[in-house]
Amino acid sequence: MTLALELDEVWKYYRTRHVETAALRGVTLSVPRGEFLSIVGPSGSGKSTLISVMGLLERADQGRVRLLGEDVTRQSAGGLARRRRAHIGFIFQAFHLIPDMMVLDNVALALEGIQPSRRVRRARAMAALERLGVAHRARHLPTELSGGQQQRVACARAMVREPALLICDEPTGNLDSESAALVLDAVEAIHASGATVLLVTHDPALAARAQRTVRLDSGRIEAGG
Repeated sequence: MTLALELDEVWKYYRTRHVETAALRGVTLSVPRGEFLSIVGPSGSGKSTLISVMGLLERADQGRVRLLGEDVTRQSAGGLARRRRAHIGFIFQAFHLIPDMMVLDNVALALEGIQPSRRVRRARAMAALERLGVAHRARHLPTELSGGQQQRVACARAMVREPALLICDEPTGNLDSESAALVLDAVEAIHASGATVLLVTHDPALAARAQRTVRLDSGRIEAGG
């Protein structure tokens, strides 16, 4: 079995001057390539920390992390950034669009450092916007869009790079039902194209659309691992 991600006894701590808190407690998890995995659990269970480690945004304090078969546990910050750029797409509950940049350029920016041609970057960005039904808003600023439209732009930004791994953190949390359905359709289309998808959600109906569900509680995997 070829794995997209592998975590082996991963611990992650957050420290203040007087307190140390273990956000992840010996998490071991294997995610095959092409799987659609949902991650559920109560607030404060460690879900966001887990996907930050899986997405190479944070380092594990103990344990081992492998991405696409490569041990990245002790990679330099620059090496982790290169691997994120090459292999991982993110969709967050907050849209994280650049407010003073046109929608088309927000999406095309995801291809910086990957595709040298500005013309090709913009053409691919427009194609991604068309797939999400927001191409008609390409030359607007994000602030001129509804929340649902902004999230679809965020999906297009993740899709345009054709990532091997797509990480979604409550991607429909702030959306109405119609916009949420469009975003989920886009996520499932990315999965159908061959990507591995990790979806964090509080919504049982949404989690049920995945092939497997992992439940996290108090920094430990309680079920599905």
